Amino acid sequence: MTSVKDVAQLAGVSLMTVSRALSNPEKLSPETYQRVRRAIDELQFVPSMSARKIRGDNLQSRTIGVFALDTATTPFAVELLLSIEQTAQQAGWNVFILNLLSNPPTDQNIDLMLSHRPDGLIFSAMGLRQVCIPERLKSKPLILANCVADDSQLVSYVPDDEMGQYRAVHHALNQGYRRPLFINLPKQSLAWRLRQKGMQRACQAFGLAPDALLQYDLSDHDAYGETAAILDRHIIDGRPQFDILVCGNDRIAFCAYQLLLGRGLKIPDDVAVLGYDNMIGIAELFIPPLTTVQLPYYEIGRKAAQHLIETLELSGTQPVDCPLVVRTSL
Repeated sequence: MTSVKDVAQLAGVSLMTVSRALSNPEKLSPETYQRVRRAIDELQFVPSMSARKIRGDNLQSRTIGVFALDTATTPFAVELLLSIEQTAQQAGWNVFILNLLSNPPTDQNIDLMLSHRPDGLIFSAMGLRQVCIPERLKSKPLILANCVADDSQLVSYVPDDEMGQYRAVHHALNQGYRRPLFINLPKQSLAWRLRQKGMQRACQAFGLAPDALLQYDLSDHDAYGETAAILDRHIIDGRPQFDILVCGNDRIAFCAYQLLLGRGLKIPDDVAVLGYDNMIGIAELFIPPLTTVQLPYYEIGRKAAQHLIETLELSGTQPVDCPLVVRTSL
């Protein structure tokens, strides 16, 4: 394995000069730095960051440790981790990502993460949810991304689902739709309450009484089978009793598209469809392309990383805007 000594010999400099090239290049002349840089490239030398931290070297580069609960294995949320890495790299920081298979993390998970001596931690999750944060993790600066915890002092960057739903439903009603059918997320979902508030606020702005709306909350068991049953109930003699279908996520919308189009109904001429999530690489492939709400995974990751890098003074829940993505399904 290539060592610092090998680099120093090839470049014809001291070990201290190589160390400076790695940690404080501005202290070297451009000619010396380039000589060391060429030796590093030729030998394909990779410095051991963890070893240098243990020795207490004065590193410019710092590390964010990321607990990834379903985020690294789910295509919908992988942008969250990508944005953390890109934001960290732009600031000269490193990222160590640890996939979690359980919540809370095991003692082994925590030991492994802390052994890398991170300067700050991000606990991320797929799907807005409640997580358990062990006290040991609170010894470091800690940010939650797309999740919340019992400790109200912890900073949590989460989607602004209330405003996202309000903006989407308001846009639909502003187009003239007045007979919406809502197929919502399961009621136990943390996003359900927030989206209900946004939806009701938009409906009231157009004189629609929330109690008179057609609404169904799906279960966790057979959500898509339930979608078919709901649509069957409200399509009579081939004619829908609603003029717009508001879906709790894009997967519900995908199921609805198949059922509606299979019955000879045209979208949006006969019935419009509104989604939520803006599934990466999917929502724009609907025919016609789906109008939906963007879950701001990338922005959540960026803000969480920036919070640690810039040592921001905030506490509690920090809502992140959910933009409306207007296409041609309504």
